[in-house]
Amino acid sequence: MKKPIRIGTRGSKLALWQAHHVAACLEQAGLASEIVIITTKGDVVLDRSLDKIGAKGVFTEELEVGLRTGHIDIAVHSAKDVQSTIPDDLELLAFMEREQVNDVVVSFQADLDLRKPNLVLGTSSTRRKAMLRRFLPNASTAEARGNLQTRLRKLEEGQYDALVLAYAGVHRMEYDHLIRHVLPETQFVPATGQGSVAIECARTLEPALKTELHRILDHPATHVCLAAERAFLRTMEGGCSIPSFALATLSPDGAVVHLHGGLISLDGGKLLEEDQTADASQAEALGIRIAESVLARGGQHILDEIRRERDA
Repeated sequence: MKKPIRIGTRGSKLALWQAHHVAACLEQAGLASEIVIITTKGDVVLDRSLDKIGAKGVFTEELEVGLRTGHIDIAVHSAKDVQSTIPDDLELLAFMEREQVNDVVVSFQADLDLRKPNLVLGTSSTRRKAMLRRFLPNASTAEARGNLQTRLRKLEEGQYDALVLAYAGVHRMEYDHLIRHVLPETQFVPATGQGSVAIECARTLEPALKTELHRILDHPATHVCLAAERAFLRTMEGGCSIPSFALATLSPDGAVVHLHGGLISLDGGKLLEEDQTADASQAEALGIRIAESVLARGGQHILDEIRRERDA
């Protein structure tokens, strides 16, 4: 009898939802599994913003140690939390079918007006803060770290008028009734990978098992889109501490991939974005091409400014 597949995950309710979703897919395919909870740096350090604690791998590093030691067989991540470059001894095995990609505004105020003066919006995302400064200049942002339930408690206590979050997490935790506004993805372009669950493993994992896990868990259309987005992010040399954004979509027949990618300055004053299409087989090349264009058009200057400010 085969040993259960050990699924590594963070311990938040949302992370556990993702892990149990993976376990259910495996069970449906006849594979047993067990869930192993691992605490990451991002779960422990909650008194500083992500860009201040070094966001590269902040939610994944400890899980990756578990993969290397054999403590777990696969790690389950929110795809948007996975760093742009994966260590050589690890690999991303699958990207699960993507949920709706939008950012949403969540509030206990049923009649929340985004045009209200002095609106306070809670978010821990560098990208969202910059976009809110540009598109909702009447609002101010406040740091909102912690799991979704912790953020909602702070919201209920009145620390913010509303939270800006990914629809996927709000929906999976069944808080849809608190969504007051769905922000347009053409304007508030999401983070790379937003809405998808990524499965990571060690390269040394048994090849036959890797093939089987990929077959069960990977969603091919999502995989193509994330290949384009992650190539963009990798070329930008960014992570979740950099206010870049990328959203790829496939044509109905799956033959053509479209990518909208760009970068925004921290104050929201400078916005560089680009849209291009390519054959789906050239998804990664498309991501690289758009990133190189954005960098050449002034993106490198924006990144240099951000890094100087962070190092000051």
